[in-house]
Amino acid sequence: MKCADLIAQILAKEGIDCLPCFPHSEIIDSAAKIGIRPVIVRQERHALHIADGYARVSGGEKFCCTTVQHGPGTENASGALAQCFADNTPLLHMPGGYPRDKQATEPNYSTSLNQRHIAKRCQTIPVAERVPQMMQNAFAMIRNGRPGPVVLEVPDDIFTEEVDSSLLDSYRVQRRSRPVADRAEIKELIGLILNARCPIVVAGQGILQGNACDELKELAELLQIPVMSTLNGKSCFPENHPLALGCAGKSRTGQINHFLGKTDVVVGLGTSFTRSFYITPFPSKGRTFAQLTNWEGDISKDYPIDLGILGDAKTTISAMIEEVRSRRGGKIPENGQGVVEEIASEKKKFMDQWMPLLTSDEIPMTPYRIFWELMNTVNRDKTIVTHDAGSPRDQLTAMWETTVPYSYIGWGKTTQLGAGLGMAHGAKLAKPDWTVINIMGDAAIGMVGMDFETGVRCKIGTLTIVLKNSIMGEYTSEHPNACELYQIQELGGDYKKLAESLGGYAERVTEPAELRGAIERALAKTAEGVPALLECITREELRIPREMPPGL
Repeated sequence: MKCADLIAQILAKEGIDCLPCFPHSEIIDSAAKIGIRPVIVRQERHALHIADGYARVSGGEKFCCTTVQHGPGTENASGALAQCFADNTPLLHMPGGYPRDKQATEPNYSTSLNQRHIAKRCQTIPVAERVPQMMQNAFAMIRNGRPGPVVLEVPDDIFTEEVDSSLLDSYRVQRRSRPVADRAEIKELIGLILNARCPIVVAGQGILQGNACDELKELAELLQIPVMSTLNGKSCFPENHPLALGCAGKSRTGQINHFLGKTDVVVGLGTSFTRSFYITPFPSKGRTFAQLTNWEGDISKDYPIDLGILGDAKTTISAMIEEVRSRRGGKIPENGQGVVEEIASEKKKFMDQWMPLLTSDEIPMTPYRIFWELMNTVNRDKTIVTHDAGSPRDQLTAMWETTVPYSYIGWGKTTQLGAGLGMAHGAKLAKPDWTVINIMGDAAIGMVGMDFETGVRCKIGTLTIVLKNSIMGEYTSEHPNACELYQIQELGGDYKKLAESLGGYAERVTEPAELRGAIERALAKTAEGVPALLECITREELRIPREMPPGL
């Protein structure tokens, strides 16, 4: 068999069923003939964004392989690879490489040299005989430890090389290991929580990727401890739960601000505690920090961690539950009702403050009214929502209330504009019976608009909502002279016509009263496998919920 056939057979053994790709790689045809679906995109980075979304809604159980051609193909994919690396998304990327006799010829691009800093592991396969072992190691790394993209560059002459079929017999499918943290450290952590005056949990993406959402909910209810999620972890804890504080992104709820102002113990579960412009800063003065993570590089990286614990989220939180039960016999803390009432009171204050915007009839529309209508139209128990970078992310994350795990893809440690459309495509491929919605602005659709056609051609029925204010949001104040003299903030386009010309369903919505009907008609089309786009004419909305208490 050809080496490309060997690679495809190994992918099938590992359960890979989707191959986002563009425009040529020997893997594509080899994969197709054994039932792995190639999804041809319009631009290379979109392939990796698809794989990103696919992995995020799969709970660490399923992921994609991606492939692109050598040279410009793998160069173009770099931005999306960096996104996956920053957000710890597992996938296998197998780009083509220049033939081995051209590898050291400048200016030929070397993936293994140039992408090693934006991948968990980045290597070039040197000879065909090494394919099974290197792929085995790649899948072991993808399934274990800190998640992230693994890159194996395959020189084009290796793809076409004839290999002995017995090489396939040497391959061993890789499993996921779930190490539990040290028992003494678990006891110490539970003691720290039980002795705290006002502990809170910060739940990260590790809860979702570790499939530990049920365990987190049980632990929170046993301890009656408030829970907030990171942006990447949003939906790991139901935000309609009495103990939920919401999402701690660049924007955040009033109840998050309230409890950050009074907490004495901050417990990070499945989070790297990364400091970022797009993540709520956690005040550290006078507070004790504990952290559970599966990678030692996370501990004390950005915050002074008093108790750092290494372990898998699912098994370690299960052990924490056992420890709490052994100490308390399953009894709910006496102050539990008081905590629930305090959260409810703060949530009411926050919602009362923002409800006028959420229900506003102003024209042009505020995006908040669109979110409100959308949230009250779809079945949130079977809907996945994602945003794009910039204003859509900052406006949506605090307002969209998640009800079930994997129903929201929050991202933003790096912000590849336009990534949300690819993530939505990937989520729909992973969960075809779910409604999948992407919310983006003028700038984002300008980056990836042609890949709306990928959804049409491949029958990936997602709903795209474009918040069209014809402005690059928040930039006018940053470049006042350039905006006044050259109008650099202004953007344009007829996105309804664009979507229709690419074969999709589209409507333009200009008034709040039109929203509900337009959403329902669009969702009916997506249920038929037809991508839909709603071009919603909005105002430039600068109001974002993120005020922190004085002194924090």
